[in-house]
Amino acid sequence: MSDDAAAPVEAQVEVEKAPSQPLDPQSALKEVLRTSLFHDGLARGLKEAVKALDRREAHLCILASSCNEPLYVKLIGALCKEHGIPLMTFPDNQVLGEWAGLCKYNSEGKAIKVVGCSCVVIKSWGEETEARQFLLEHIKNTK
Repeated sequence: MSDDAAAPVEAQVEVEKAPSQPLDPQSALKEVLRTSLFHDGLARGLKEAVKALDRREAHLCILASSCNEPLYVKLIGALCKEHGIPLMTFPDNQVLGEWAGLCKYNSEGKAIKVVGCSCVVIKSWGEETEARQFLLEHIKNTK
């Protein structure tokens, strides 16, 4: 190679974040669940959730209010209360299952074959985000 050959030049590119829309509890929860899922920090379903709650690995528990099994709701509620873990209710188990990664995506990026999930436990937040802070403040204010 000669000295006249063009050396690769590293250019700094600033990535502009899209202006974030004002957070509400559901959009913050969606973002937090997605981040935790990428960092392998979710326990989904009764068996995984009970293990995480009993071992005190959980930071937050989300229970679907559409769950029609009273013993399920009673068990999760009792474990959260016993170990001092915040419990948040969510209206639809199908949407909760989709947000927790219990679905397949088609080529257009639409969720198909969504499996409902009645309980999701966040064991690891993943990273510090604005949505996480908003959700923690929301939980603190609703107590």
